[in-house]
Amino acid sequence: MIKLLNNYFKLLLFFSIYCFFLSIMFMNYSYILMIEYELLMMNSSSIMMVILLDWMSLLFMSFVLFISSMVIYYSGDYMLEEKNLNRFILLVIMFVLSMVLLIISPNLISILLGWDGLGLVSYCLVIYYQNMKSYNAGLLTALSNRIGDVAILMSIAWMMNFGSWNYIYYLEIMKQDNLMEIISYLVVVAALTKSAQIPFSSWLPAAMAAPTPVSSLVHSSTLVTAGVYLLIRFNFSLTNYLMYILLFISIMTMFMSGLAANFEYDLKKIIALSTLSQLGLMMSILALGSYKLAFFHLLVHALFKALLFMCAGNIIHNMINCQDIRFMGDLMMKMPLTCTFFNICNLSLCGLPFLSGFFSKDLIIEFMSMGYLNMFIYIIMYISIGLTVSYSFRLSYYSLIGNFNFLSFNSVSESSYIMLKGMGGLIFLVVFSGSLLEWLMMFEPVFICLPLLMKLMALLMIFTGMILGYELSKFKLNYSLKSLNFLFFSLFVSNMWNMPIISTLGINYYPLFLGKVYSEIFDQGWLEYYGGKNLIILSILSKFFQKFSLNHFKVYFMLLILWILFMLLNI
Repeated sequence: MIKLLNNYFKLLLFFSIYCFFLSIMFMNYSYILMIEYELLMMNSSSIMMVILLDWMSLLFMSFVLFISSMVIYYSGDYMLEEKNLNRFILLVIMFVLSMVLLIISPNLISILLGWDGLGLVSYCLVIYYQNMKSYNAGLLTALSNRIGDVAILMSIAWMMNFGSWNYIYYLEIMKQDNLMEIISYLVVVAALTKSAQIPFSSWLPAAMAAPTPVSSLVHSSTLVTAGVYLLIRFNFSLTNYLMYILLFISIMTMFMSGLAANFEYDLKKIIALSTLSQLGLMMSILALGSYKLAFFHLLVHALFKALLFMCAGNIIHNMINCQDIRFMGDLMMKMPLTCTFFNICNLSLCGLPFLSGFFSKDLIIEFMSMGYLNMFIYIIMYISIGLTVSYSFRLSYYSLIGNFNFLSFNSVSESSYIMLKGMGGLIFLVVFSGSLLEWLMMFEPVFICLPLLMKLMALLMIFTGMILGYELSKFKLNYSLKSLNFLFFSLFVSNMWNMPIISTLGINYYPLFLGKVYSEIFDQGWLEYYGGKNLIILSILSKFFQKFSLNHFKVYFMLLILWILFMLLNI
């Protein structure tokens, strides 16, 4: 089994490097390749499979394949005791292939194949551990994503009016033509569900029920980024009005998830909420008009988020599946290398100068400051960036510094070299990818001219966030927790503004209640009584009708007399 894992790892790594160099070549020559393959020809109408290869799809594909290769290598030890390891790896491979299909498709039909593939395989992976919590999370994930699937199906149906499903030809027309504009709206709805923006946010933290290697893949480069990638492709077709709606939704998602992460104690959920925050940032910069910057942050974020989840997985693995950060502490002494990786990723997430996150995040903030939309957007954007730093430092404080609170007989140590190698493969890119991608992707130099105060505003918010994170996480017996002083507010904020309650109980209660009523009336009610339980009535009826099928001459004669009587009555 380990040999099979290594084969998958080498294969994905090879294709990743190959796609990366192809992408550089395509960038250099401004080359776009469109491959049409005829699948079926029926009555002069041909069904084509279309593949779009340009620098963007190839670069994203190389990142997805690289991260998945590291995740598969890492799973070799993390899922070692799993009886059905083969099934798990095949599910991960199917997941990656669905994402690749979505990336290279300029056609809405093949996008739907990849989109639905992601939805179905993610459901299988979320319910992988097969307990009640996993089933609930899987169902919430699948049903939330169903809304987006329906939106894409409707846009496919609407595009039948225009002769082709290759949306890439119609992007400019969609902006001008009122008939085509509806497709943009449907695509935005689909992207909002997949990228878990408000009001569909509650499935993202719930999906943490999946195994950690899967979470690493889902939250970095596959499932949740599919929505952002689709909008990057469709960005030319978005009208100004739609951009404003998208900007408001994404910036509120960013703010809400940043607040919630500061009051959360589950290690994986904090990282999941940080993903939600970064998705909000990508969507907001996309809505402000720079799709290239959104793509830049998407790639950089994919790397450090994958590594962040891997580090979290290693910590949870060594702490006998304990995910509560209040039990951690002083891990720096027990797991030095994992904690070093963890800290580098956290600092990159904060946007600390000259780590990869800084290059994309700082550029995004300065681009936003260059334009002027309104004060609300400006303030919320900066507060959200401060909150990102706050929860990152809170997480570092709880888990890496302080006292070790996990008083059990196990010895926490870095015992797994395979997991460390898998994480080590990503750390160099986490540090250097920001500057590398900036050199590659920004074809013309960007000149940003801002006053000194606005230039230093991002750093100011970072330091303010550090202080806030430290204050929120003071965890001593002789010190009252700040969150306990405002308990109602803390519960409201940590529960993502009651969104999970609304999207589960609010929607699920009535169908379930209706199902109960139907069950009582039909399944165990009069239908059951006259059906399954009281078959004697049916047997009497069947015996009566059997008389007609015996072909007796007297039966035919009686029916003839009855028919004559009816005829006479009508006369």
